[in-house]
Amino acid sequence: MPRVIFREERCKGCGFCVEFCPKKILTLGDTMNNLGYQFVVMESIDKCTGCAICAMMCPEAIIEVKEA
Repeated sequence: MPRVIFREERCKGCGFCVEFCPKKILTLGDTMNNLGYQFVVMESIDKCTGCAICAMMCPEAIIEVKEA
């Protein structure tokens, strides 16, 4: 199972990762970070394939996908 790291404190809530996730398991959360943006959260880590499309699409490079 892949390990996905989100640096929520740097997320600007653009939603690119949410839009391009093939499994549709990413969403913008209800909580705001210190920058005043809703940040991305993963709903079901067990459904993540580790494709890293979310990391590739992130313009802020806040997502890191590692093999567990």
